[in-house]
This record gives sequence, C-alpha cells and structure tokens, in this order.
Amino acid sequence: MQVRSGDDAPRTGGGAATAAAQANSTLKRLPQDAIILVPLREAVLFPGVLSPVALRRPPTVTAVQEAVKSELPVGFLLQRDPQKDDVGPDDLYWVGTQGPIVRYITGQDDTHHVVVQGESRFRVLEFLEGWPYLVARVATIEPQDAKTQGVEARALQLKEQAVEAIKLLPHVPDELAAVVESIESPSALADMVANLVDVKAEEKQDILETFDLSRRLDKVIDLLAARVQVLKLSREIGEKTKAQFDERQREHVLREQLRQIQKELGEGDDTAAEVEELKEAIDKAGMPEDVLKHATKEFKRLQRMSEGGGEYAMLRTYLEWLTELPWKQAPQPPIDIAEARRVLDDDHFGLDKIKRRILEYLAVRKLNPNGKSPVLCFAGPPGVGKTSLGQSIARATGREFQRVALGGVHDEAEIRGHRRTYLGALPGNIIQAMRRAGTTNVVLMLDEIDKLGAGGFHGDPGSALLEVLDPEQNYKFRDNYLGVDFDLSRVMFICTANVLDTVPGPLRDRMEIIQLPGYTEEEKIQIARRYLVRRQLEANGLQADQATISDTALAAIVADYTREAGVRGLEREIGSVLRHAAMQIAEGATPPIAVDEADLPTSLGPRRFENEVKLRTSVPGVATGLAWTPVGGDILFIEASKVPGSGRLILTGQLGDVMKESAQAALTLAKTWSGDAMDKIDVHVHVPAGATPKDGPSAGVAMFVALASLLKGRPVRSDVAMTGEVSLRGLVLPIGGVKEKTLAALRAGITTVMLPRRNEKDLEDVPKEAREKLKFVLLDNVEDALKCALEEDPAAPGVASALDQAAVA
Repeated sequence: MQVRSGDDAPRTGGGAATAAAQANSTLKRLPQDAIILVPLREAVLFPGVLSPVALRRPPTVTAVQEAVKSELPVGFLLQRDPQKDDVGPDDLYWVGTQGPIVRYITGQDDTHHVVVQGESRFRVLEFLEGWPYLVARVATIEPQDAKTQGVEARALQLKEQAVEAIKLLPHVPDELAAVVESIESPSALADMVANLVDVKAEEKQDILETFDLSRRLDKVIDLLAARVQVLKLSREIGEKTKAQFDERQREHVLREQLRQIQKELGEGDDTAAEVEELKEAIDKAGMPEDVLKHATKEFKRLQRMSEGGGEYAMLRTYLEWLTELPWKQAPQPPIDIAEARRVLDDDHFGLDKIKRRILEYLAVRKLNPNGKSPVLCFAGPPGVGKTSLGQSIARATGREFQRVALGGVHDEAEIRGHRRTYLGALPGNIIQAMRRAGTTNVVLMLDEIDKLGAGGFHGDPGSALLEVLDPEQNYKFRDNYLGVDFDLSRVMFICTANVLDTVPGPLRDRMEIIQLPGYTEEEKIQIARRYLVRRQLEANGLQADQATISDTALAAIVADYTREAGVRGLEREIGSVLRHAAMQIAEGATPPIAVDEADLPTSLGPRRFENEVKLRTSVPGVATGLAWTPVGGDILFIEASKVPGSGRLILTGQLGDVMKESAQAALTLAKTWSGDAMDKIDVHVHVPAGATPKDGPSAGVAMFVALASLLKGRPVRSDVAMTGEVSLRGLVLPIGGVKEKTLAALRAGITTVMLPRRNEKDLEDVPKEAREKLKFVLLDNVEDALKCALEEDPAAPGVASALDQAAVA
C-alpha cells in the first residue's frame, strides 16, 4: 500500500509534537526490510560516494533526525519534478542508494546539512503508511564484480578516459586521478566516474538503474567520451581566448609604456591620437578584404617605426591615400532621360545628333547599370563645347565631374603613378581624380587625349591609358603607388580630342568617336544670345538691364571679327564689347548701354575679315578650294600663273608631299587635254599664306580648275568653292571633312559648293540651315567642274583646242 509522505500526510490537532511522539512510539516497529526515504531534487547518490546533501523541507529534516538518533540507514531517491515541494511515491524514481548519515550539521541560519556515505543500490517494493515522512520496504541490489574479459576491458578503457577527463578539468587536484587509478572494482569505478561526469540527473539515474555491470560500463564510457570531447573543445577555445587576451593586454601595456616614454621625451599625445585616427580611418574606409589586409600590415609597420624615421612620413602618407579613396560601391544615382534631355537643351544649342547619341548612351546605362558601356570621345575643333558636354552629362546623371588634362603629359607615371621607392612619389592623375571625387559614381573627362606626349625614356602614357579605358581590364586597375587593385568599372569615362591622327590606334579602338565639326553663323548667333552674352555680363559685373547687344551686332561680330569653328573667339569679342560698356557706365554714362553694329569699331576696331573671294577670283588662274584644319574648315585659294619656259611646274606656299602630288596630277591632266601647248610655258602654282604648312589630296579639283582657268583665260566664279581629289583619268574621287568644309564655305560667303558625287551621303551631316543656303554640285569628273566653275567670257583669248572642247563638253 502506498502513502503520501511529509506535508501531504493527514494531520490532527497535536501538530509537530504529536508527529514526533507518534514517530518515537512506532519507530521500533519499523519492518526489517523498511528504510526512511529522502527525496533529492537534482542530485543522484551513487554507492561508494561520500556526498553532502542540503535539507530544506521539514518532513525531510524530521526523517533524517530520526535516522541519526536511531543510527539507521537512509535511502535517497531522485524526484521527477525538481520544482515540486510536496512529493509522493508517484513523484519519485523507485531505484536509489542507501547509506548511513556520516555527519549532521545545523547552520546558524537554521539550515540543515548532512554528509551521507552511499553503500548499495535498492529498489522500492512498497511505500508504508502511518509515518510523518517517507518510509518504504526495499530490496537491496547486490553489486556485480565478476571480472570477465569484457568487464576488465571496459573498466580499463573507462579508467583511461576518466584520467584524461580529470586532466582537462580546471582546478582539479592531481590526487583525484590517482584515486581513480587505484579503484580495483569495476562496479565502484563505474559509480565513481558516473558521479563525477557533469550530465543531467536523469542520465545519472539511468546509470543507477542499470544493474548489469557491462551495460553500465558502456553507458558511462559513452557519456564520458562525449564530455571529454566537450572539455577538449572548451580548453582549446579557452586557450585561444587567453592568448588573444594576453596579446591585447601585452599590447596595452607596451602602448602605455611607449606613451610614457614619448611623454618623457617631450613628444606629445598628438602623434598617438593621429595614429589612432588613422587606424579608425582604415577600419571605416570600406576597403576590400585583400586591400584591408595589406593596409593593416602596413599600419603595424608604421606603429613600430620611430616618428623621426625617414620612412615614417612616406608610409603615413601612403596609408592616408588608401583611407581617402572611395572603396565603397555607392548606389548609382537614377538616370532620368527626360531630365537629361532638358539639361542638354539648356546647356547647348543645336548639336542634335550629338545629344541623341548621348541620350542613347544614358538609356543603356539606365537599363543595364552594370554593363560595360563604351568610352565616348568628343572630337572636334577648339571651342565647340566638348568639355561642357561632359559637364552636362555629369549634371544630367547626378554624378560628380572631374577633369584630367592630358595635354603635354609625356611620363607614364602621370597615369599609373610613381613607385613608392622614389622620393616624392604620388599616385597617377586617375587615382588623384578619384580621390577628389570621393565616389566611384563620377564622370571622368580625359581632356586633350590627342596631345599626349610620345613614348620615350619615361614610358608611353598612351599605352598606360589602355588599361584605364578598357572595360575588360579597368575593374582591377593597379596604380604603381598604391600597389593594390582599384575598381574603375563604374566610372563614366569621356575623352576629348581636336584631331584623331595623333591618337594611337589601340587607344582609339577602345573609344566611340563623336565628331563635333563646328557651328553655322545662325547657330553662333543663337549661342551668343542664349549663353555667351549672359555669361560675359556676369564676368564683367553688369546686370542684364545695364547693357544689351543687338542681333545685328552679334551677326557682325560673327561675320567680320571671328572666323572659327567654335565660339571661344566669339565670346572674347563679346567680352570686349561689354567691357567697353562697363567702362562707360563706370565713367558716369546712364545705363542701359545699347550696342549696335555701328558701335563695334569703337570697341573692337576695324573689321578683321572681309569677303576677299571676289577680289582674288576676279582674274583667270585663281580658284577657291575648301580645306580641313584641326580648328575647323577653311577656304583655300589656288593661284596659277604661266611664263615662257619648257613645261616645268613650280610650286610655292609650303605645300606638303601629298599636295605636291595633287598639283602634279592636275598639271599632267591639263597637259593631256591641251596637247603640246603647255610644252613652251612654265606653270607656277602658289597657295597664299605661305607661312602655313598645307597638305592633303582634296585640292586636286581646285588646282585643275585654276590651271584650266589660266589656260582658257576665263575667271572662276567668285561664289563657287570646290573640293575633291582627281585621278589622271579625270575622275573626281571622294574626300573627308565635308561638314567642316561646307560650314567654312558658308562663313566665307560662298553660295555654290562642288563636291565629289560619292560624298553625297555626307550631306546628311551638314546642318539644315547650311543646306538651305548653299547649292551643291556633285562631280563625277573634272569636266563637270569646268562647266560649273568657269565664267562665260566669249571675249577671252582661247587656248588649246583640246581643252576648249573638254570645257565645252
């Protein structure tokens, strides 16, 4: 029959005294196989183990006190729920350990402790009623110590593991290992080790309830093996932590000593503070892992150096460069095509084809931000707006703008940087621009790329740019000064050039060329009205209501004072006019000052350019050609004269080899048609502006027309200009620079332009305004040129009949 123990038992009015009296009167009648039981919350007592037990529940205290008085053994059972105070038979495991109370201790705070010696296992048979504490009849489990080979092998293995575990435990005396090794009984060894293993109480209870010795040894071995692995890992982690802590502590002590030494030497705390700031900057720079590892290594070298050392300043400057570069990949700003179109239209007049190509470029960047976009190169004469187009692109995309001037750069180190071994070494211009920008979202303009110095003793800067502009390589651009890779793949590169002939082929192959040939007179007037006048008013301290320039004055400045493809000279002349107006206002004149065409000679002087086409072509032997120059198109006069002689050709005007060959071909063609008439004369061909070198094949038609005009005695029409290369068969071959030459003809007052028929497709590039003002004559052969170019002059003396027939045909 099972009963409740302690506080759960029924009580009468006698209280504790009655319970004690009942215990005294019935204790002697305790059955032979019955013992007093004590429940344990989270502990398991094993046989052969001496263990302290704290007593907190009153029934338990009473039970132990009675057992001590009667010198009876006590049984200890593990309760299933350690949080429960009132326990009964169903709340306990029914297998436990019994043993005598070795010592009973009462503390000053009314606490009770006992030391118990475990002797043997027991199994509860039944709980007895009528006791103020738990009492049960039990059956003692005798230990099994039969030493079979399996048991001995297990005991040996367990002993080795136990010794290893003891050595891994911190703060454990070495004598414990000797005690374990001295145990001969396998059963006692299993119980001793199970008591030492730090596992849950339920797992220890399972071992206690395992009566078979072999199985009990196996369970203890398994538990101990798992604990040994945990102890090994814990010790390894502890050793690493201790090593790191010791290193930090050592570093702290050394730094403190160094600080005190520097203080005694008069070196203030400023240096230490700056070094600490440098360390923080390295941590916050967002460098890639390999760069951070390199920077940390160099920083440790810096800490070991003396501040007065020669390499200290160099290394510190190097680390500052690393921390100030934009390593972090900032999100790209969104691209608004409509906003970009508005910005381009606000900043630039005309250039419709150029703007369309830029918008296409931006559209691709918007749809594929991580794509490899081409490198744009704006090619054209000075003053047409190449650099300002790059600034507009930066404004339209919300990016930073940086400009790198390449004109005159002849040292490869200007691009790649100097190696740190050199005195005064610095990174190249590319890395310097990235530092100034502070972000990878930047429009980087490489200005005047055609003016790079040629390769020589200091290397080839053009070849060094190949890695910068190649999207397949620039994501790992390595500057010689930095010595680490820097990602340039997110940079938007834009190049500018006046001419492409001097740009190396491999470099030109990596760029998409966009030509900006120049502006018409109407476009220049519009640009002046919209941008230049306003800018010069601000530059000269004038308000918009203090000075004005009429449209006729602007047109006169364009036609009579400037002859250029761009508008840079036009802006200078407008500035001169407005400075004159500012001087008048400063002297007391009443604003506004209105500047008209008649006022220009006062501020700009007499007209610098006049229409000399009619004057020059009024006599036979003079033809107007069209030429291309690095600063735009221009007109070119070809003058021919004849003197008695033997058919020689005299060339003057500083002509290049190609142009001399064109003159020789034109003369041979004229001789072919004139028969023997030219064998008795010498022909002198001169191209004025002799101080200017001239070259190119496109003057062939003009030279032939000049010779034909000379021989026929008929002047060339003053409103006609021509360009084209001639062959010995009289064919007119195509040339380049049609747009530039056409605009030059328009500026010079030409109304008819003769072009090779095979250049008809290039007329699409000519502005619509110019096409409307000019008449184009397309030539298949030189006969077509003679029909259009020579004036009808029946009174003029004739020349060779063959040439007459050719001209008439």
